[in-house]
Amino acid sequence: MTKILAQGAEAKIIQNKNLIIKDRIPKSYRLKELDEKIRKLRTRCETKLLLKASKVINAPVPKESKSFDKLIIPHIEGKKLSENLDKLKNKTQVAKQIGESIAKLHDAEIIHGDLTTSNMILSKNKVFFIDFGLGYISKKHEDKAVDLHLLKQALEAKHYKFYKELWSSVEQGYKKSKYAKITLERLKTVERRGRYKDKY
Repeated sequence: MTKILAQGAEAKIIQNKNLIIKDRIPKSYRLKELDEKIRKLRTRCETKLLLKASKVINAPVPKESKSFDKLIIPHIEGKKLSENLDKLKNKTQVAKQIGESIAKLHDAEIIHGDLTTSNMILSKNKVFFIDFGLGYISKKHEDKAVDLHLLKQALEAKHYKFYKELWSSVEQGYKKSKYAKITLERLKTVERRGRYKDKY
C-alpha cells in the first residue's frame, strides 16, 4: 500500500510498504532539462551524504541508484522525537545520544543542515537521523557551530519546558567530538551575532 506521508515545496515523501521514497517536485519556472539535472544532482548528493553518515551514526542506508530520479530508503519504525521527546522518561539520555551522534557526524565533516527533532526517530532506544536534503561536507568550525545553533533554537522552540536540561545533555554528548571545544566556542560567537541582528 502506497501513501503520501508529507508534501512540501521541495519534495513528496511516500511510503510504499517498508520503503520511503523522496520524490523531488519539478519546478515549472525552470527549463525542463535544467530542472531534471538539478533534481538528480540533489538526490545524488543526499544519497552520498546518507551513505557516508550511515557508516558513523544511525541513519537509513539508501538504495543505490544509477538514475538518481528518487531517493529510496528503508522505513524506520519508531517515534518521531519532535512529538515524543518531552514525554520520554529518559529524555536527557536521548538528548545526550543526539549530541554524541552530531559529534560523530561533524568529525566525519558532515553538516546535517536541518538539525531539528522532526528529523530524528527513536527506534529501539536508538536515535536515527533522517533528511539530509540540506546537508553538505565541510571542515569549517563555523558550519558545525551553525548546525548546533539550529538544533539549540529548535529545542528552545519545540521543547521549551525541558529546553535547558535537554541542551545541557546534547552539549555533554557533543563533547566527544575531537573539535568540541573550538566548535562550542564558535557557537557562542554565532549566538552573539544572532542577538546583535535581533536588535536591528
